[in-house]
Amino acid sequence: MTGLEPFGARLRRAMDERGPLCVGIDPHASLLAEWGLGDDVDGLERFSRTVVEAVAGRVAVLKPQSAFFERFGSRGVAVLETTVREAREAGALVVMDAKRGDIGSTMAAYAEAFLHQDAPLFSDALTVSPYLGYGSLSPAVALARESGAGLFVLALTSNPEGGEVQHAVRADGRTVGATVLGHLALENAGEEALGSFGAVVGATLGDLSSYDLDMGGPILAPGIGAQGATPADLPAVFGRAVRNVVPNVSRGVLRHGPDTVALRDAAERFADEIRAALTSA
Repeated sequence: MTGLEPFGARLRRAMDERGPLCVGIDPHASLLAEWGLGDDVDGLERFSRTVVEAVAGRVAVLKPQSAFFERFGSRGVAVLETTVREAREAGALVVMDAKRGDIGSTMAAYAEAFLHQDAPLFSDALTVSPYLGYGSLSPAVALARESGAGLFVLALTSNPEGGEVQHAVRADGRTVGATVLGHLALENAGEEALGSFGAVVGATLGDLSSYDLDMGGPILAPGIGAQGATPADLPAVFGRAVRNVVPNVSRGVLRHGPDTVALRDAAERFADEIRAALTSA
């Protein structure tokens, strides 16, 4: 397998050229209804194709949430395969939001499903969970390096339940979240531009100055829009790492569908607001 150019380098270029916006593809049943679509495979396909048509040629990253496709079984996964392929063909990088985490051969199989270049669901990066121990991710790390893909590892998530694990203090005095960030810094050591191994850190978390977020890789930051964070919040939350942040907006863009022009305009407004916030940082 001949690997692509490393994900981090491709992401840095996409962010510089298109702006650092990630648009989620989250076909909730409620959103399908708002669009006047059925909660079925046909509605799923129309929804996903419309989002790709509207924004894949303009934004840096699209992030389909695998669960909303998987719930329709094999036909839903087929729609996901098409969505990934068409988004990448249009020039967007695809981050598969599947949050996989397991051990040994099972983790290797998850990695092959999303990170092997010959896989139908091959994506530029995959979200993964390190909470079976960071070392359990080693099959995914190895395959990502081989294929030129990347990982976004759950580190400091925006859901309130996450704190009981991520802010727990280890025997060495570091929190679990800080330990994950430390592992990522080691993965990205020596990269000249942007490493391929990033963290998921919620934009709604407020002051994170006690954490070293500058770990050499990208930060996928959910929470902009419907969850309450704004582009203007980014510099205060992420500090000196803010230029490596990829803010994710889902419902804030998707609620403007099914009109493709309205979807595109909403994505461009968020992208402009993010650029302005980063410029002033």
